[in-house]
Amino acid sequence: MTIEFRHLRPSDYRPVISVIDEWWNGRHMADMLPRLFFEHFTDTSFVAERDAELAGFLVGFTSQSRPGEAYIHFVGVRPAERDRGLGRQLYEHFFAAVRARGCSLVRAVTAPVNQGSVRFHQRMGFDVEPGDRQAGGMQVTSGYDGAGQDRVRFVKNLSL
Repeated sequence: MTIEFRHLRPSDYRPVISVIDEWWNGRHMADMLPRLFFEHFTDTSFVAERDAELAGFLVGFTSQSRPGEAYIHFVGVRPAERDRGLGRQLYEHFFAAVRARGCSLVRAVTAPVNQGSVRFHQRMGFDVEPGDRQAGGMQVTSGYDGAGQDRVRFVKNLSL
């Protein structure tokens, strides 16, 4: 029962989209992950499978506008697989892929209500970037993903 990691494929779109809202406890998240990510960012995105079943995924890419930077757009881990290091392993695969492409900074965001994600990013060595207000004791950027869509922004220096 080992985890197998591989690059994301276009055929992963339906399996991921079919579970994404469930993995987020009913929060509607599927619209944040359109099919284009499964077609255009496969070299820096990963799937983790246990016994050929989806256990987790990470969708990320290198920035075309900011040389040397990469961005983690979306990560999901099956609830039964959490707290086993799978998220960390997905991030490490991504870090290795973007380092090989010359990136030294990785950015990510999460909703301030997702405290598990905030703690995870901090454990992974990400720093919270300055925002325009405080919420729950942390810096938040108002409207980052649209009206009412505040986000905690993270950055990690891979050279440290």
